[in-house]
Formats: sequence, structure tokens, C-alpha cells
Amino acid sequence: MATVAETRMARMPPVFAEPHPQEKSLTALRRQADACERCDLFKHATQTVFGEGPLEARVVLVGEQPGDQEDIAGKPFVGPAGRLLDECLQEAGVDRTLCYVTNAVKHFKFERRGKRRLHAKPNAGEIQRCAWWLGGELELLRPDLIVALGATALYTLMGRSVGLTKERGHILAAANGKPILVTIHPSYLLRIRDHDDRTKERQRFISDLKSIGDQLNA
Repeated sequence: MATVAETRMARMPPVFAEPHPQEKSLTALRRQADACERCDLFKHATQTVFGEGPLEARVVLVGEQPGDQEDIAGKPFVGPAGRLLDECLQEAGVDRTLCYVTNAVKHFKFERRGKRRLHAKPNAGEIQRCAWWLGGELELLRPDLIVALGATALYTLMGRSVGLTKERGHILAAANGKPILVTIHPSYLLRIRDHDDRTKERQRFISDLKSIGDQLNA
């Protein structure tokens, strides 16, 4: 039997169907997001971590949520996973400075372990409420390609549960017809302990990212 969370997730509308703020620029949208209280995550996070990148970006990379270092810096993908993403994008021949990077959830959700703040997975309600901001970003940017980095990003963009393992490396059509490239979140690579397995998965991730150039040049 499906849990309440799974039922909610199955019924969640895609971000493209969300009502968007009547804002005319990303700067204005970011300013509005700074005061976001759409869910309770703002109570414990340091700040909202909005997306970052050029207004003319043809590619938008969507992750799950900011981590500890992103929460402190107020910038997306500046921690270990972000640095790994930079390296893999470079090896794939993709210039990150030409991409817009953001997250499905804009506040850091964590559990305290002593002095450490460990990542905690956002629940369906938090994802759904925060999808409003991602929808606003995508509406203003209108990219040629969206890259879903991990299951949470994929679910948010599609509005339904989609098998990441099954669809990895594939291009799916979003509700508005925009192409979505499915791949893992780089943090997955950081959790692989075996060196050979980590090297193999890193090369597979780079291969996924090479599809960005293929899609844009098609």
C-alpha cells in the first residue's frame, strides 16, 4: 500500500503548471525568494539559496537542495558536490559559466550530529511548495535543455515519480515540452567507497553530461 507521502508525490503537478510570481526579472524573483516562508525549512536554514548563472543560459542544471557550504555561502553548488560537478562538466566539454545552476528546494534541510549538520531528504510537501520558485526561474530563463541531477530534481520537474535508474542518460519531455536530461546528482559519486566503482560511475556521469552538447547542437 502506498504511503501518504508517495500518494502526494504521485499527484504533484509539474513545476511548469505551478502559479508563478508576477516578476519581470530573476533579480526580483530572487529578492522575493529571500523572504520565503512557504514551508518550515526557512526556520533552521541560514538563508535562501537561489539559482545562479547567466540570463541567456541555454542549459539549466537542477539539483536537490543546497548543502551545508551552500547554506552558509548563499550560492548553489559550491561545496564538494559542486566542485565535482565543475570537474565533470569540464571533462564533458561543457562550460559551467554558460549554465544556470539551481536546486529544486531552496533551503538546506539537515539533521544535527554534534556540531555537524548532515543532509536530510526533503519531503513531498517541502518539494511541492518550493517548486513554485523553480517554476518561476524556468519561466524567466526558458532554456533549451534542463538537466535533472538526481531523483528529487527529476520528480519536481516531471510532477510524478520517474525511475531514475531506468531513465538515466535519456531525454524526457517535460509537461511544457522542454527536454529534460536525466542523470545522477554528483553527491552520489562522493558516497561510493570503492575506488574502481567510483571511477566507473564518474565516467558514466561524464558520458551523461556529454549529452548536453549533443542536444544543443542537434
